[in-house]
Amino acid sequence: MIPSQRHLFDIPDDIAYLNCAYMGPLPRAAREAGEEAAGRKARAWEITPRDFFTETETARDLFAALIGATAEDIAIVPAASYGVAVAAANLRLPPGRRALVLAHQFPSNLFSWQDLAEREGGEVVTVARPEDGDWTRSILQAIDERTAIAALPNCHWTDGGLIDLVRVGARLREVGAALVIDATQSLGALPIDMRAVQPDFLVAATYKWLLGPYSYGFLYVAPGRQDGRPIEQNWIARGGSEDFARLVDYRADFQPGARRFDVGEKANFGLTPVAIASLRQIHDWGVAEIQATLRRRTDAIAARAHNLGLTAARASLRAGHFLGLRFPGAVPEGLPEKLAQARVYVSVRGPAMRITPHLYNTDADIDRLFEVLGAVL
Repeated sequence: MIPSQRHLFDIPDDIAYLNCAYMGPLPRAAREAGEEAAGRKARAWEITPRDFFTETETARDLFAALIGATAEDIAIVPAASYGVAVAAANLRLPPGRRALVLAHQFPSNLFSWQDLAEREGGEVVTVARPEDGDWTRSILQAIDERTAIAALPNCHWTDGGLIDLVRVGARLREVGAALVIDATQSLGALPIDMRAVQPDFLVAATYKWLLGPYSYGFLYVAPGRQDGRPIEQNWIARGGSEDFARLVDYRADFQPGARRFDVGEKANFGLTPVAIASLRQIHDWGVAEIQATLRRRTDAIAARAHNLGLTAARASLRAGHFLGLRFPGAVPEGLPEKLAQARVYVSVRGPAMRITPHLYNTDADIDRLFEVLGAVL
């Protein structure tokens, strides 16, 4: 168990921020890295051609180590939607074939599949929310020989409903279907066994559980998919781009591995150092240790909420860093605003109040949450 790490964040004592699934705060070290990066950009003469490549490789290495992959498997992308678009550009959905998504799935992992189905004649099939909360069973029941793609998270963004991607991945391989994962709501707080899951593509934006900057992310591309088609043509992804003097010797080959899928201007001198600092901090803590600590926190919150008549999914059916609380009726009108007035920050997504703590939270934060809930309810 990791003790409160609030001293590593710039969060005042009177703020109870329980909303990491909305926006993860930058650790102090990441903010300082960003400030230093801004200063370096102001001194543009200090940026060398080598700098276009070195820091991105550091970031690539750190992310790859986090998921048990190699740097060759990782592309730098600006958003989850960009990574999903890369996947959609390299998969097929012809007539008679299906792409599976979840009910109320985050739109960035939906729209590309709707577009692909419209262009190629296939179909997007939505797996309904299971009444018992068992997403894995519902997904497995929906997979058949018509399934070409399953585009999934590994926990639902509204309430943390957990999906056993190892079982789902194995079933998809049986029918010859691809697995595309949007792990934005889990990577950094929930371990993933990539060797067991074997996704074709996995994308994660950094601004939530990776505690990194907005407009920055990573895309894992399985080795068998790395000779695919990028969705943009930029100079830095091409072979030999390290030699600025010969960029006009236009080359058709690409940088090795998944680097062909890198976004243009991937060097991003302002954001890459921030992402690196945050990834190093997560490595220092350990993802398994983060998950265990947050599981204990959300279990304790769920137990106290039960005394107020609120319900949550069974612990075995939700990710430990996520808690979606449901009320006997609808979510009380204006509840997030009332909580925010007391400097307590949560989200409402669908029918659930989403409580998503991190290591910066304290027991006092939870007491403040329940003081307000007790007064409202």
